[in-house]
Amino acid sequence: MRAAKRALSPEERLRQSEAVAARVEQLPQWAEARTVLLYWSMPDEVQTHALADRWLGRKRVLLPCVDGELLRLRQYTGRQCLVEGAQFGIAEPNGVEWTDTEAVDLIVVPGVAFDRAGNRLGRGRGYYDRLLSAVPRAYTVGIGFDFQLVESLPTEPHDRPMDCILCGSQPAIVTR
Repeated sequence: MRAAKRALSPEERLRQSEAVAARVEQLPQWAEARTVLLYWSMPDEVQTHALADRWLGRKRVLLPCVDGELLRLRQYTGRQCLVEGAQFGIAEPNGVEWTDTEAVDLIVVPGVAFDRAGNRLGRGRGYYDRLLSAVPRAYTVGIGFDFQLVESLPTEPHDRPMDCILCGSQPAIVTR
């Protein structure tokens, strides 16, 4: 997957990112959501910066912040609120921690790979596994590039399948 991500041209990465974001915005669960948790994308991931900016002020947009072994949530209020994260250098909001996990309606989740059963393979540190277990009510949408959708992935008991997976132009995988 790393090699495939590196082989993706910046233009193709942006094209697929925009297509995936548009598909997220067409979901009925997105339309109904008042509070969404996005992620501030790293260069090799589906780009989410424009999605966060586009919905700022129309939805409550949260972003994760790495704190030890956990992801803490903070509200995104615009690019001026972002600071470099201490652990991985990923931009994170610098505001007060958002603790009302019951209010989170939808979570957009990155992944290294996804399979047709709704499973997700992360980067191996378990950040999202722990976060998703703490926010079980939220509708989860895994997003990736076309090549990140594979037939099957190994799973462990603590893994939580995504409710929906959107990868590039592949047909949506909906499990809930």
